[in-house]
Amino acid sequence: MAARKRASAKPIPPPTPETTTTQIDPPIAPPKKALIFIFCLLFSIPYFYLLYLHYKIEQDLRRSILINAALCVAGFFLTQRMIPVASRYVSKRGLFGFDINKKGTPQGDVKVPESLGIVVGIVFLVLAILFQYFNFTSDSNWLVEYNAALASICFMILLGFVDDVLDVPWRVKLVLPSIAALPLLMAYAGHTTIIIPKPLVSYVGQEVLDLGWMYKLYMGLLAVFCTNSINIHAGLNGLEVGQTVVIASAIVIHNLMQIGASSDPEYKQAHAFSIYLVQPLLATSLALLSYNWYPSSVFVGDTYTYFAGMTMAVVGILGHYSETLLIFFLPQVLNFLLSLPQLSGYVKCPRHRLPRFNPETGLLTGTRDGTLINFYLRIVGPKSEKALCIHLLFVQALGCCFCFMLRYFLAGWYK
Repeated sequence: MAARKRASAKPIPPPTPETTTTQIDPPIAPPKKALIFIFCLLFSIPYFYLLYLHYKIEQDLRRSILINAALCVAGFFLTQRMIPVASRYVSKRGLFGFDINKKGTPQGDVKVPESLGIVVGIVFLVLAILFQYFNFTSDSNWLVEYNAALASICFMILLGFVDDVLDVPWRVKLVLPSIAALPLLMAYAGHTTIIIPKPLVSYVGQEVLDLGWMYKLYMGLLAVFCTNSINIHAGLNGLEVGQTVVIASAIVIHNLMQIGASSDPEYKQAHAFSIYLVQPLLATSLALLSYNWYPSSVFVGDTYTYFAGMTMAVVGILGHYSETLLIFFLPQVLNFLLSLPQLSGYVKCPRHRLPRFNPETGLLTGTRDGTLINFYLRIVGPKSEKALCIHLLFVQALGCCFCFMLRYFLAGWYK
């Protein structure tokens, strides 16, 4: 769900000499490079510190991570070059919208190209497939699950783009991630056990519990939650991509910490597997954020939110840290709980559950709709769209920091 009103689908008349010279849309605004540079600078400090200084990571494993990172840098620039080209094509086919949070201002009448998440998804898949050449052999134990993960992500990109084009109802949207997760669930050959928290061992009677088919059901539900939670915590320029960038950064740092602190080769490979998929997500998302940040030049569409949510669900499942992933998703969990009465139909749910925009002041005011955006505005008061997005991303970062702090204090006592 983005902060836009989709243009009504009308038959596009054949071009005439007059229309071809008068109805050419202006190019989109250039990317916000300063924003991306600042983020990369802040992220690279803990990234290289953990990779080179704090932990003694095996040379081969570090080499694979850096090869993946080098491919991601190339993917970033490729994505940034492809977005303006793709925006012209989607606009010609009528895939554009108007920013609701700018209604009543000149910016509210600008046609914004939509569904540019398809570019990010395509580049991500290309990077992930090319990386197999450098890291996996034909008899690798991880190759089957790696390709199954890519199949699920590819399936979700396809279904997300179908949703952008056909605008499917909510009850169908809840089912789509379950379908996309099937390749991963069918190919999953890992354990189906969970470690019982130490305070509960005496009540359960065992330290490890095998859930069997219930574990795969849990995996499917996690995929549904992650995918839809990104989709419904939206409505501001840069929020959908911004929250993905923050969570993906936290996931990369978490994986590096687990690789460095562990002596189990299988455990290290599971977290390295997660890095191999999250780094391309982070790089391509940063390229999209440079165009989607306020004022947004492009809309990401459900294609991106579904793709990003499924990718993070996949790495959480195959990296075996789904509990940590859910804590990274704390703002999304809160947003889901606030949204539940409306999503379940108990309370009337409007088409767009966005804050109210005042064109005279340029500020957003919270409504009674059950979203974290409106809840936050009701607490802190009216905010501009850019300031509100920064506040919410700061809350997202605090949630990730809380997760790291929680793991630190509970280590050795909880598990």
